[in-house]
Formats: sequence, C-alpha cells, structure tokens
Amino acid sequence: MSRCIERNIAKQRFEWTEDSILSVLDYELHNGVMTITHTGVPEAVGGRGIAADMTRYALDTARTEGWRVRPQCSYAAAYIRRHKEYADLIA
Repeated sequence: MSRCIERNIAKQRFEWTEDSILSVLDYELHNGVMTITHTGVPEAVGGRGIAADMTRYALDTARTEGWRVRPQCSYAAAYIRRHKEYADLIA
C-alpha cells in the first residue's frame, strides 16, 4: 500500500496510488491561480481519507508556490469551508 501523493505537472493533477488503484485531483493552473476541477477516488479505495489528503496537499502546494485557488470541484470547495485555514487562498 502506497500513501504517497505525487504532483504530475504534465497532466496537471495530483496522484495517489493505493492498492494499485489510482486516485486523482485534477487542476488547471493559469496566471498563478490553481483551479481544482475534479477529485476522483474510485469506490474500491473510498472512505480512507484519500480525497482529503490530496486536497490538503494541493492547497499546501498552492500556498508554497504563492498561488490563489479556485475550488470548482464541489469536494474541494466543501473541504475549504470545513478548514478555514485555507480560506485566504480563495481567488
């Protein structure tokens, strides 16, 4: 079981492989704004906190890089609402 999140710059997404199953958080980056477009965790590995971990990692990356964030994905938007420490990143 791998619990490592990787940023795939070429595909503009963060990737997590668990039990050989790929989960992703897709984004678009334009002019210093990361738009989170989709968070996908297959049902077979759901309920393990993967989406939350990927979202946190993406938001931490945005903070480190000095990007603003537009949470177009409903999961990412809800995550930010629940974790007010990321509210300052909203574009």
